[in-house]
Amino acid sequence: MAASRGRWVLLIVLLCVSARAVDRSNFKTCEQSAFCKRQKELKPGQSPYRALLDTLELSDSRITLQLINDNNKVRLLLELYRLQGNMTRVKINELKPLKPRYEVPDVLISDPFTETLSVVSQDENSLVLSLGGKDQRLIVSAQPFRLDIVEGPQVLVSLNSRGLLAFEHLRARKDTISHKISSTVGSMWDSLKSIFSSKSELEQVTEQENVEQRTDEDGQIKEEEDKPGMWEETFKSHTDSKPNGPSSISLDFSLPGVEHVYGIPEHADTLKLKNTDGSDPYRLYNLDVFQYELHNPMALYGAVPVLISHSTDRTMGIFWLNAAETWVDISSNTAGKMMFGKILDFVQVSSEAPQTDVRWISESGIIDVFIMLGPKPADVFTQYASLTGTQSFPPLTALAYHQCRWNYNDQEDVKSVDQGFDEHDIPYDFIWLDIEHADGKRYFTWDPSKFPQPKEMLQGLMDKRRKLVAIVDPHIRVDSGYKIHNEILSKNFYVKNKDGGDYEGWCWPGNSGYPDFTNPEMRAWWASKFAYEQYEGSMENQYVWNDMNEPSVFNGPEVTMHKDALHGGWEHRDVHNLYGLYVQKATADGLVERSGGVERPFVLTRAFFAGSQRYGAVWTGDNAAEWGHLKISIPMCLSLGLAGISFCGADVGGFFKHPSAELLVRWYQAGAYQPFFRAHAHIDTPRREPWLFGPENTALIREAIRQRYALLPYWYQLFYNAHRTGYPVMRPLWVEYPDDVATFSIEDEYLIGKDLLVHPVTDEGATAVTAYLPGKGEVWYDVHTFQKHDGEQSLYIPVTMSSIPVFQRGGSIICRKDRVRRSSSCMENDPYTLYAALNSQGSAEGELYIDDFHTFNFEKAKQFVHRHLSFSANTLSSRNLAPDSQFSTASWIEKIVIIGGSQPSSATLKNADGTESALEFEFDSTLAVLTLRKPGVNAAADWTVILR
Repeated sequence: MAASRGRWVLLIVLLCVSARAVDRSNFKTCEQSAFCKRQKELKPGQSPYRALLDTLELSDSRITLQLINDNNKVRLLLELYRLQGNMTRVKINELKPLKPRYEVPDVLISDPFTETLSVVSQDENSLVLSLGGKDQRLIVSAQPFRLDIVEGPQVLVSLNSRGLLAFEHLRARKDTISHKISSTVGSMWDSLKSIFSSKSELEQVTEQENVEQRTDEDGQIKEEEDKPGMWEETFKSHTDSKPNGPSSISLDFSLPGVEHVYGIPEHADTLKLKNTDGSDPYRLYNLDVFQYELHNPMALYGAVPVLISHSTDRTMGIFWLNAAETWVDISSNTAGKMMFGKILDFVQVSSEAPQTDVRWISESGIIDVFIMLGPKPADVFTQYASLTGTQSFPPLTALAYHQCRWNYNDQEDVKSVDQGFDEHDIPYDFIWLDIEHADGKRYFTWDPSKFPQPKEMLQGLMDKRRKLVAIVDPHIRVDSGYKIHNEILSKNFYVKNKDGGDYEGWCWPGNSGYPDFTNPEMRAWWASKFAYEQYEGSMENQYVWNDMNEPSVFNGPEVTMHKDALHGGWEHRDVHNLYGLYVQKATADGLVERSGGVERPFVLTRAFFAGSQRYGAVWTGDNAAEWGHLKISIPMCLSLGLAGISFCGADVGGFFKHPSAELLVRWYQAGAYQPFFRAHAHIDTPRREPWLFGPENTALIREAIRQRYALLPYWYQLFYNAHRTGYPVMRPLWVEYPDDVATFSIEDEYLIGKDLLVHPVTDEGATAVTAYLPGKGEVWYDVHTFQKHDGEQSLYIPVTMSSIPVFQRGGSIICRKDRVRRSSSCMENDPYTLYAALNSQGSAEGELYIDDFHTFNFEKAKQFVHRHLSFSANTLSSRNLAPDSQFSTASWIEKIVIIGGSQPSSATLKNADGTESALEFEFDSTLAVLTLRKPGVNAAADWTVILR
C-alpha cells in the first residue's frame, strides 16, 4: 500500500513538473519582483547622494568617508580599497543600520591583499587618490557623488555617473507599536524611557525613524512613503512576509569605449550580453527551471555575478559580491561630454565614444564590488582567481566520458551497459545512478531490491578500472525511520521557517527537510556521512552528483525556498545563491576526508555561485534534444569559463525528448570537445546508449569518444594550468586574439586552450560550415587531414557526418595518447605521440604534464612531471619546467609528428647522457608531414631530436 501511495505521489510530482516545463508564469519578471520594480522606477538623472569629504578617514589599507542621501538624510559609509594585482574594491553600507546587513562569507579565498591608497589632491568638490602605476587615479566627486577610475587621460569606469545608486535603508514598519510610541507626546515618551535602558532598542528604532523624515518644499516634515511590496509580497499563492522590510541596493557602472560585455552566467543566451533596454534585465537567482527556453534573460540554475568587458584597448571585470536575488541591466550608450561633468578637468573625452552601461540591482545585503582593471584578458582571469580561487584540478578519469540516464534500473542493468561498451569497443570511465537507486529516495542508501550488493557492483567496475557516480541531493525525506533525517533533526541542522519551526517542502521523496548548509557545523556533519563506514555500500571508486541544490522546492515560490525561511540569524533571501555552493563544498570535503586527505574529489553540481570552481564541475541543466540546445551549449560553457568555472558541459543528446541519430552523433562530436563530457537522458525517453542507433552511427559515436580519449593528456595539462592560473580551459577566440574585432561576437566556435580551434556542426542537415581562423600571420592545420590554412580568414569547410572541424594552431605542440583502451585509467602508462604544428617561422612549442592522475601529491609532495617542448632551427627538445619536483613515469615517447616541415636527410636522437641514435622517419611531401617513429625516451627525461 505504501509503495502504491509513493508511486501516486511521484506521478503527481511529475505531472506538476511537466506543467511548469512550459509555463513561464511560474517565474517572476522584474515587474513582478517588488524590489526590482521599485529600483527600475528610478531613472537616470541627478543622484541624491552627496559625498561628505570632511568625513574622510585614511589608513594604510583603506579610505572611508560618509555619503548622505539629501532626500531622506540617511547616511552611508563608503569604503575604498586598492588591492594587489590592479584591482579596486568599493563597499557601501549603512552608516548605522538598524541591524547588521548580510555580507557574503566563504566566497573570497582570503582577505584580499591591499596596497596603499594615497591622496593626490582634495578640495570641497572632489578627492583624487593614486592607484599606483600607469598614472591610475580614483576620483571621488562630491555632489552628486560619483567615482571614476582613470588612467592618464582615459576614463576606465565610472560609478553612479547615471545617478542610479539606491540604498534602501532598514527601518521600522510604520504601523508597529514603536512608530505609534514615537509619535506620542513627550510626557508619554519620558515615562517609557524610565522602563527601557538608556539606549534601548525602542529608542534606536525611533532615532532611525526620525532620520527617515525629510522636509518638503513648504518646510513641513514629511515621512517617506511605503510602496507596494516593501513589507509583504505575494506571488501566485505564496506570500513573502518581509519582516525586515525593504533592503534593496543598486549601482550603475559606465564603461566608456566598450561595446562588448560578457559573463554573469547562467543564462541560455548569446555569449555577448544583449542590450536589455525595453526588456527584463538579466536575472541571477538560482532556480530549477525545467526544460528552459533559449535566448532570454531568465534565471537558471546558477549565478556568478561577474561581468567582463573587452575592447581592443582593454579587458576589465566587475565582480558584484552579493548572494541575494540580483538583476543586471545592460545598455548601449554614447559617452557624451555631459556625462563626465566636473571630471573633465582630469580627462579627455571623445564626444561620440561608444559606451556600455551596466546596472546591478540586488534585493538585500550591501554593495561590495571588485573592479578588476586588467588590462589584458589573462590579467582579469588572474585577478578574479586571486579573489575566488581557481578551478579545482580533477582526477584524470573525470575528464573522460560519462554514461548516465535517469535511471539505470538495477545492478544487472549497470552490468549490461558496462558490458555493452566493451562489446562495442567504446571507452568510458563513469556510469551514473540517478534518484531511483536510493531506497525510497533516501540519499546515502541503496534500494535493497534493485541494488542488493552495491559493493559487488562497484568491485566489478573497479576490476575494469571504471567508476560510478551516485546522486545525493540536499532535500531529506521526513521519515522517522530514516537515519539521516533523524540525525539532522536531533542536531537542529534544518533550515527554519519564518516561525522558527523546521522548514519543509516538497521534492522527489515527498515531504522533505532542507539542511542548513550555511552552518559550518552542518557542512562538517554532511561531509562525515561520506565516510565508507557511514555511507554503507560505498567504495573508493564511487563519486557524487549534487542535483536540485538551488534549492528546488516543488511547492515553493518559483519552485524554490521561501525567502523568509531562516538560516540562523539570516533570511534565505540574503543567502539564496550561496546554497548550492555550500552543498557542493560540503560534499567535496566529504570525499577528500574519506580518503584521509589523499584523493582528489569529483562532484558535479547543478547550482553554483562565484567560487564554485573550487569544488568540482557543473553542467547546463535540463536541456532538450533539439538543435538549438546543442548550439546554445557553446556560449553557455564559454560564459561559465569566463566567470572562473572551466569544468562545464551539457547533457549530450539532450535530457528531454529523443534525439534523431543525426543530432545525437553531432552532439557526441561537440561534447567530445567540451570540458565535461557526459550523456544523460530523462526517465521517459527511449534508451540511447551509443550502440542503439545502428552500426553506422555507433561507429561515428565511437570515433568521437576515442578522439576525446586521445586528447586526454592535453585536457589534463590545460586543467592543471587552469588550477594554477585561473585561465579558462574552453575560451572565446577574443581571449587569445584580443585585437581582432571579428572574434568579439563569435560563439559558434571556440578554443581549447590556445592551440585547438573547434567549430562543431550544430545545424540539422549541414553539409558545410564557415569557420573563422583568427590571427594575422598565423597558420592553422586541420587535425584530421593536416591541410594548412592561413589565419585571419573565414573558411568554407564541407562536412560529412564523420567530420567535425578542428584545427591546431601553427606554433604549437600537443601531446596525445593514441592507443585505444577501455578507460582512462588503463592508459596511465601508455606512450605519448607529439604533434608539432609549425608556424610560419618553422617553430613550435608546448607542454607535457604528468602526475599520478588522482591524488593531491602533485601539490603536497611536488610529485609531478612538467616538461617544456620546443622545436626551432630543426631541433626538437624536452626541458624540465619543474626541477624541484620528483615523479617517475613509465610513459615514453612513441612517435613524433611534425606538421608543416620539410624533409630531412637524417634524424638523430640525443639523450641526456650524450648518447645518440638514428631515428627512422617518413615524410609525406603532399601534406609536408614528417613522422619520427619510436624515439623510445622516457616522457620525464631530457632529450633532443636533431634534423639535418
